[in-house]
Amino acid sequence: MRDIILLDLPVTPYAEVWKLQHEVFDRLLAGEDADTLILCEHPPVYTLGRVTDTANILFSDAELARIGAEKFEIERGGDVTYHGPGQLVGYPLLNLSHYKEDLGWYLRSLEETIIRVLARYGVEAFRVGGRTGVWVRGHSGDEKICAIGIKASRWCTMHGFAFNVNTDLSYFDRIVPCGISDKQVTSLSKLLGREIDMAEVKQQYVKAFEKVFDCSTEIVPVIA
Repeated sequence: MRDIILLDLPVTPYAEVWKLQHEVFDRLLAGEDADTLILCEHPPVYTLGRVTDTANILFSDAELARIGAEKFEIERGGDVTYHGPGQLVGYPLLNLSHYKEDLGWYLRSLEETIIRVLARYGVEAFRVGGRTGVWVRGHSGDEKICAIGIKASRWCTMHGFAFNVNTDLSYFDRIVPCGISDKQVTSLSKLLGREIDMAEVKQQYVKAFEKVFDCSTEIVPVIA
């Protein structure tokens, strides 16, 4: 069982956490024992992965300014997605040589952590073949509740998942989320019809992560 550093952040601007990710990722690439799980929320931000199709971006820069959102082109896989308050965002920065050198296994394991959390709330979640992420049966059929996009180099990982807990889903109207035009997105609060305690969700997530990755986490305070 490995020990992993847990950084539990408040709502933090995307650029700050992106910089922190790179610092940890560089340490992993240098061979340091620095496996880390970052959990946080972000102010409204759209991130564009390496294969983003500009046709999936439905907003203008003027619209971004009007709604107070930011935009970043980043190095993860996947298309455009949204992050914002009420969404649990997780960045596992791991050296997979400590676990299993298999990116397919890693992606399925990230999905499994979310599936287990949802089960704790009585929600049955599942995978959809050929579409990385976690899905549930919603009002319009299969709906996506968690997006996953990563970058990996020499078996070291960065970026991660975005789990809609109390997310304002109207922000997704300004994009084609992950390039999937025939499915809707949803949130845990929408499914259950009530506000969800984010601190509780984080606790449930850490438990699921420790089980799936056979590890223990140690909270380390972040010094501003």
